[in-house]
Amino acid sequence: MSRNDAIIDYIRELLEPFGAISARRMFGGYGIYHDSVMIGLVADSTLFLKTDELTRPQFAAAGCRPFVTESKGKPIEMSYWSAPEDAMDSANAMTPWARLAYAAAVRKANAKPAPKASKTRSR
Repeated sequence: MSRNDAIIDYIRELLEPFGAISARRMFGGYGIYHDSVMIGLVADSTLFLKTDELTRPQFAAAGCRPFVTESKGKPIEMSYWSAPEDAMDSANAMTPWARLAYAAAVRKANAKPAPKASKTRSR
């Protein structure tokens, strides 16, 4: 079993009380899904959970950090934050964080797309 497989197995175990979890390879890491909704990702052996403006303050208060990627030489902060350290030790401690991640992911999926800017024609 590879290190990544072991990490994914452990995350499934942690999230078991929350419900069925699947993992899909993506961009050198894994997407973590619940009810076909991406609630997290694993990168560099770290679990990052989906956040939004409503949940991000709770993650920040717990000492979590955002997932940052690079695009065109600039850091881009994503809407995924590391899981709290103590939540990584217990399924009971992880479940509330998984619920927050799922709620944020569902809100994002149900959000109406921003209206496209109208193009004005020059005459």
